Amino acid sequence: MPSMPDYIQLQYRVANAFGKDLEEKKGPFENTQLDVTHPGVNNFRLSGEGKEDIRISKDGWLYLEKPLDWSQDDHYMLMVEALADEEVVDGPVYVTINVVDVNNNAPYFNQSTYTAVVRENSPTETPNAHLSYSLVSQIPQNHQVPLFQVDPHTGEISTTEAGEKMLKAREGIHYGRGEDRSSDALRTKFDDYCPVQNIPYEENPFFTCDLGGASETALSGNAIMHIVVQQNLWVNPGPITIKEHLKESYPKVIAKVQSNEPNAIYKLVQKERELKFPFQITEDGEIHLTEELDREDKDMYILVVFAVDENEQQADPPMEIQVLVEDVNDNAPVCENMETEFEVQEDEPEGSLIGLLLAHDDDQAGTINTFLTYTILSQIPATSPNAFAIDAASGRIQALRPLQRKKPPSYSTECKVVVKVIDVNNEKPLFEKTNYGTQSLSEDIPVGHTVLSIKATDADDPTAAARSSSSTSQLEMMKTDGQGVGHVVVSKPLDFESSATYKLQIDARNTEPLMKGLEYGSESTTFITVSLSDVDEAPEFSQDILDVTVPENTTKGSVLLTVEAKDPEGKEIRLRWTGWLEIDAATGEIKTKGKLDRETLESFEVTVTAFEKENPEKSSERVVSVRLLDVNDNFPKLTEKQAFICVKKAKPVIIKAEDADSAPFSQPFTFAFAHGKKSPNWELKSVDGSSAALTLRKSPSEDKTFVIPISIKDSAGLGVTQSFEVRVCNCTELGYCYMAPVERNLGYGMGPTIGILAGVLGFCLIVFVIVIKRNNKGNKKRNLNE
Repeated sequence: MPSMPDYIQLQYRVANAFGKDLEEKKGPFENTQLDVTHPGVNNFRLSGEGKEDIRISKDGWLYLEKPLDWSQDDHYMLMVEALADEEVVDGPVYVTINVVDVNNNAPYFNQSTYTAVVRENSPTETPNAHLSYSLVSQIPQNHQVPLFQVDPHTGEISTTEAGEKMLKAREGIHYGRGEDRSSDALRTKFDDYCPVQNIPYEENPFFTCDLGGASETALSGNAIMHIVVQQNLWVNPGPITIKEHLKESYPKVIAKVQSNEPNAIYKLVQKERELKFPFQITEDGEIHLTEELDREDKDMYILVVFAVDENEQQADPPMEIQVLVEDVNDNAPVCENMETEFEVQEDEPEGSLIGLLLAHDDDQAGTINTFLTYTILSQIPATSPNAFAIDAASGRIQALRPLQRKKPPSYSTECKVVVKVIDVNNEKPLFEKTNYGTQSLSEDIPVGHTVLSIKATDADDPTAAARSSSSTSQLEMMKTDGQGVGHVVVSKPLDFESSATYKLQIDARNTEPLMKGLEYGSESTTFITVSLSDVDEAPEFSQDILDVTVPENTTKGSVLLTVEAKDPEGKEIRLRWTGWLEIDAATGEIKTKGKLDRETLESFEVTVTAFEKENPEKSSERVVSVRLLDVNDNFPKLTEKQAFICVKKAKPVIIKAEDADSAPFSQPFTFAFAHGKKSPNWELKSVDGSSAALTLRKSPSEDKTFVIPISIKDSAGLGVTQSFEVRVCNCTELGYCYMAPVERNLGYGMGPTIGILAGVLGFCLIVFVIVIKRNNKGNKKRNLNE
């Protein structure tokens, strides 16, 4: 900053400004004379930032001791106190001084001379040539908000959303009504508006009055740049072309690379990561091929060469080298199929297309190595002249004369091409007999039994006579075996009572339509009569499935269903049964013989047997399945009817109930007090569909047993009131009701008393007897002694 008079730089009167908020001062100030309100102020004290550069006079003037430097500090914060004989009598007040920058520093380089090295043939389109743009700074930086933005790829500069709102134009040139607006008039106005201009009009299209760093006093810096062009040794030798199946000694040198780093270490990898990689590289950069190549296996390899220094750091960028495998004619043409079969109808005219023979060659497509030529080498069976011709370029096979299936039916060539002549249906099938007479069968013959085999012949291909028909659904003409033989089989059970005789008409028809003008006649039709013999059959039920569903509260003797059975021969039958039901043998009515209970048995089966009265061994059985439907005949019952509650730790008692019925006559249950009102001592709340919680609301003054009537109903509303007994007591530490010791009476009952007396008397009697016997013995001894 150039030296200027101090009192022009800072002219601000501080005296008597105490108690007021002072604004930030950003430029020269006009002299301000303030009246001193405190008569004793005779000095000021200055403290804070920059007090060494900024001083204050005794009458309150701030002044500079030396010029300020914006690059060192762009603002100063000062505190001023008013003194009266060195005693603070007012303040402090704070003053902020902002330093305005001026262009007093020239740009400079870090060094006066730069040297750069670039290798020859270095590509321009590298990551180092890709530019990215960003805004470094914005001057002025008002409010610390970016007003502009730059596109990182194109460098296009535009305003931000904040810039659209905050940017304001400077005062510009204005025109009056009818005033000249030509370019000369604009220049004249601009010269008056901006008397000092450092930018030529050609470089200032927007007539901006701004120094912009382009004035005569603008400062600049410079440096010398030396650029040396150095030879690039890291050159791609590809693409490399190598013939397939090359007969050489391996490994064979096919190329060499050289790094710009003399001590570089070379590494070779494949880009496609195939299992086979017949290449390697030496420490000198020679690339070797280790074995023969086969173009039909792979026609191109991409080698990636790395050059790194001893620290495994990249010395040169990775290099991709293409190795192309050149084709040689080492594959013979092959047919698409091991055997190609064509079909052609007999008597086709000359030149008819037989078919197109497909072949291919595995050598490189579009070269002379894959150009195919077709030739017929031989024909089996041989004919004179040949029956076929083939187009040498396309493989198109054509007939040279009309063909007959019988002379001969097929031909083959070296490429295993079989030409099959298709028969024309110009012959009608003929049966060996026009009537096969009567065939006898018993009516119980099983389904699938072959009644008769018949044969029809055809002068054409025998497989043509493959379709026949019959006049009944019980007997069916099965498909022929390919030689004109058909089989009449039983397709459904036979019944003498329904039909004792079947008459069949068998028509032989070809799968292909007859030749035009030819129609089937009687020689292609035959007849068969099948006669059935009666057998004694078991009785039959009119129904195959006997299922019944009834409510469980069906009364005794109710008819569940009626079964019907009869004997095919009309014989008298009887019924018998086993199980829970009874049957009226005369009417077939099945009735209940007792009370049904779904909770005891939900379903059961009854076996009904129909048999001939005269021959009971001829019988049939049917199983009657009975399923009982639930009715609401059970009410919910308590699973437990007693509980206890400890007074000190009163916990709810869980009441549980169960119902033998099933939904919708079971859960969820409703629990309520029988009287239907709330209880002052108890509270009852449902827990889930089958339980409720009984809570003691008011503790009794002593141990007491409560009998609580509770109404429990199922989801259909069926239920009764049940008693639940709850004992409320003081509990032991183990959580059980405390039982006080019972006072016992020392007296005995009548029975024990009598027993004790009898025992005492018995004991006394025994002692008495013993004493008497001893006395008698003593007397006898004394008598003897005397």
